[in-house]
Amino acid sequence: METYEQNGTRFRVRERGLKTKQTDNSARVAQMRREFAEHPSSGLTPATLAVILKNAEQGSLLEQCYLAEDIEEKDGHIQAEIFKRKMALTDIDWQIEPPVNATAQEQKDAANIEQMLKDVEDWHDIIFGMGDGILKGFSNIEYEWGFYNNFRIPEAFVHRPATWFQLHHDDQDCIALRDQTGKGEKLRPLNWLQHRHPAKSGYAARIGLIRQLAWPFIFKNYSVRDLAEFLEIYGIPIKLGKYPSGATDTEKSRLLQAVLGIGHNAGGIIPKGMEIEFHEAAKGGGSDPFMTMMSWCERIQSKVILGQTLTSQVDSTGSQALGNVHNEVRQDIRDHDLRQIANTLNRDLVLPMHALNSLSYRGDPRRKPRIIFDTQEPEDISQYAESLPKLVDIGFRIPASWAQDKLRIPEPEGEEAILARAVATPAVNEPEEKDADKDDPKQEPQTAALRLALAALKAQQPKDDGADVLTKRLAQQAGESFSQLMQPIESLVANANSLEALLEQLLELEDQLPIEDYQLLLGQAFTAAELSGRFDVNEGN
Repeated sequence: METYEQNGTRFRVRERGLKTKQTDNSARVAQMRREFAEHPSSGLTPATLAVILKNAEQGSLLEQCYLAEDIEEKDGHIQAEIFKRKMALTDIDWQIEPPVNATAQEQKDAANIEQMLKDVEDWHDIIFGMGDGILKGFSNIEYEWGFYNNFRIPEAFVHRPATWFQLHHDDQDCIALRDQTGKGEKLRPLNWLQHRHPAKSGYAARIGLIRQLAWPFIFKNYSVRDLAEFLEIYGIPIKLGKYPSGATDTEKSRLLQAVLGIGHNAGGIIPKGMEIEFHEAAKGGGSDPFMTMMSWCERIQSKVILGQTLTSQVDSTGSQALGNVHNEVRQDIRDHDLRQIANTLNRDLVLPMHALNSLSYRGDPRRKPRIIFDTQEPEDISQYAESLPKLVDIGFRIPASWAQDKLRIPEPEGEEAILARAVATPAVNEPEEKDADKDDPKQEPQTAALRLALAALKAQQPKDDGADVLTKRLAQQAGESFSQLMQPIESLVANANSLEALLEQLLELEDQLPIEDYQLLLGQAFTAAELSGRFDVNEGN
């Protein structure tokens, strides 16, 4: 037996109840699986629409939900706008954050819940299914519980049709399963994502967009019907058959058949003396009034769903600048939708997972982890790349963490490779016959290293340090012997075309260098160094 508290009410849930769905066990709701859909939009009039909306306010949501299904199926513009708004919710990154001032155990429990939810394969379908509440006002997704590595995990998420629900007889703001009693069966805790998506304040029957979209839907249908009648009357040329006086009824019948059939068969025969004339369609007016009404209805629908029209339609009055501004309005609506979805997930999914799995759960729902959707948009990197260096140059102290958060660039972890500025290498002056080798894609990697080593030999020497001073003093003492020894080596280095050739030439030069005087100088230097060292030891230095 599990004890669980939701919305201030404490429940006791049996283990067997966690592993089954409410709709699988309840005989009172079994008949809904055998129901055929109704289509209240057929022959819909303003009077019947008013009755449907009034019945929903009195607890019967069935016809209003069926009407919402019909509208989404029959009106392509509404379906496209609703689909656009739903899809804007499905690919937003999210994470589970522990409560404020979280302990080590609370942080660990939050990380475990996040990992379990990241492993849910149909997460995209869950968010998309919850988005069904945008039109109908609510969306209920049923699930059960399984075990994985001693953790209870939610699984088998199924979106239930809105027509399966009604307002509870004793509470007009409580959505319950329809049953044979007429009162409704309350939804079982820990098995439902009970999502409400209010487009406006109010109780459950009046918060969906269906109540705003139904009226432009019916007006547009009237305009489409009238436009079809107009085209049927005025859009087709009139065919007139003329028969001579004294024609018999049989001849008149044949002429009428020829007039009616000539448009489809593109040919026909009539008795001699009879005529068929084609007259231009009468100028009974244009189709502009009907198209204007239909366009007005679609603009209203776009405003209701997306809050604007310019990202849905572009006409002579639109512009890219206005479209960008209106696109920001859409982002505000998306963020509002995600906040409502996050509230439902935190109440009906994250809190139960925390209660059933976490060691840090102490019965206080305020100390629960929370799902957070990352709705922050990255800033324009080009603008920051230009402005930040200027601000730093005049003394602004800008934390690197703030800049990375603004640009949505994560901090590198551990030894993770990072992008860095490439270091320029000194150019090597080579003879013209070697220039072709520079762009040779088959060049061995060692060749590049040898070129760098040769460039280093020719480069300007660094500034003198203490070791260089001693070296120069020995060179001055060596005098002419040292110069004679280094002259052929320096000549080879200055004229070398490659390090390989230089090494070969140095090996050939080895037996030809005048090293006798230099050896004598080194012997004297080592002897003086040894005597100086012994003197320092004896003196205690």
